[in-house]
Amino acid sequence: MLTKLKEILVSCLCIFAFLFVATDPALAASNPPAPGETLPSFKLAVPEDDQARSYLGLSGSGQFAVAEIKTQVVIIEIFNMY
Repeated sequence: MLTKLKEILVSCLCIFAFLFVATDPALAASNPPAPGETLPSFKLAVPEDDQARSYLGLSGSGQFAVAEIKTQVVIIEIFNMY
């Protein structure tokens, strides 16, 4: 009986992990944008530091899109951590 319960629990955890990974938008992207292509829209957290918010031209809290940064050019450096 206990063995059957463990099997059910492990199965449920595997299904949950699969659904979590399959529905995560960051993991769903198949290929990065090619050089010269437009960066896909995504949201970032507004910095808590007043100086950082001021530097980016942001106010308030929550999330912001890269297009909301008040400047002519935005340079984004992406690190591959895997």
